Amino acid sequence: MITWGCQMNVYDSGRMADVLAPLGYTPTATPDDADMIILNTCHIRDKAAEKVFSELGRLRVVQEARKAEGHRTILAVAGCVAQAEGAEILARAPFVDIVLGPQTYHRLPEMVARATRAAGAVIETDFPTEDKFDHLPNAAAPQGLTAFLTIQEGCDKFCSFCVVPYTRGAETSRSEATVIAEARRLVAQGSREITLLGQNVNAWHGLDENGQPSTLGQLARKLAGIEGLERIRYTTSHPRDMDDDLIAAHGDLPALMPFLHLPVQSGSDRMLAAMNRKHTAAEYLHLVERLRAARPDLALSSDFIVGHPGETEADFEATLDLIRTVKYASAFSFKYSPRPGTPAAGLPPIADDIADRRLQTLQALLRDQTTEFNDSKSGQTVDVLFTHVGRQPGQIGGRTPWLQPVHVLGPESLIGQIVPVHIAQARPSSLYGTLLEERACA
Repeated sequence: MITWGCQMNVYDSGRMADVLAPLGYTPTATPDDADMIILNTCHIRDKAAEKVFSELGRLRVVQEARKAEGHRTILAVAGCVAQAEGAEILARAPFVDIVLGPQTYHRLPEMVARATRAAGAVIETDFPTEDKFDHLPNAAAPQGLTAFLTIQEGCDKFCSFCVVPYTRGAETSRSEATVIAEARRLVAQGSREITLLGQNVNAWHGLDENGQPSTLGQLARKLAGIEGLERIRYTTSHPRDMDDDLIAAHGDLPALMPFLHLPVQSGSDRMLAAMNRKHTAAEYLHLVERLRAARPDLALSSDFIVGHPGETEADFEATLDLIRTVKYASAFSFKYSPRPGTPAAGLPPIADDIADRRLQTLQALLRDQTTEFNDSKSGQTVDVLFTHVGRQPGQIGGRTPWLQPVHVLGPESLIGQIVPVHIAQARPSSLYGTLLEERACA
């Protein structure tokens, strides 16, 4: 399984492995040993399709080498590139056996059977009427101490730059009961932290036990009652879907971590309208104020696009002003790249040198803010969920409630525990600390 893109793709890859397990498939370390190779693709960034075709060229060599040794290798392309460009994939790479969109991977066993017994490729890129989650096996491989759980898919917002509504479809939500049941299974398998996933995760409106639409805030309250689930996160959120109950949940639930990814994309009202974001800069800033009033230690991350068609220097300066006002703990920033079929794709582009300069300026400001946020933890004692052995001898690593990586010298017996750590040193991308004396001797 080769996975590109977002955390939802990581989750989808795991569920595809679960679907294939009853057929006898188990993960392999390298493509050279695989009876089946799946590329789970992402279509968000520019040149995504060319990256797929380049990888397919490399994998065709593996496929032919195994064929010469008498072994069949089924080659599948899944995910958003498959959904958007399935016919093009089969035209340019006829050696591909299966092309499947992100809403159809529950049908993988049937596709494998069809590909095995028939000549020609199998393509499944329709949006099926049935809910794929209703057809996935309950059994799933453990994810570890931290786990992803998809609760919502698709998008109805149709931002001018975004291909997601065309590759993932309309907004759909899993039922409350199925989400809670999967969360319980993950905790039983050892997960201490669960991140709820969705293209617009806070648009989740799954039906509750009475058949009525629930909200993400209500779901978080019920998940917080699961014994052994210590930390809850969710991503990615849209500002338009932050309701009063979810804001209140940030103040009410200690298990709901004080770190929120809340994309804004631009600080210019003119550009926000051109992007079809359906909110203004002032509305976003007011939302941030309300969230921080509910949870004063809340840290924010965001997404920014520079160089969207029509962006002026004044628009860009408005984005910098918004960043200075909010003060982010971290952020993702990109230069606009046209995605086929999106409303902005046919508009006159901004010159590359201008977009590059703006991106560098914006990223420098964001780096300074990340450094400032990390520095603010120096000298503090914070709770760290330890998840792994570090690179240095005797070192273990984990994350703070604000998702910052932390490294300490300590015993491996602390992995899986939430432990107070004194932060001795802050660096731009991680923190270094010391255990309290009684923990150091555990």
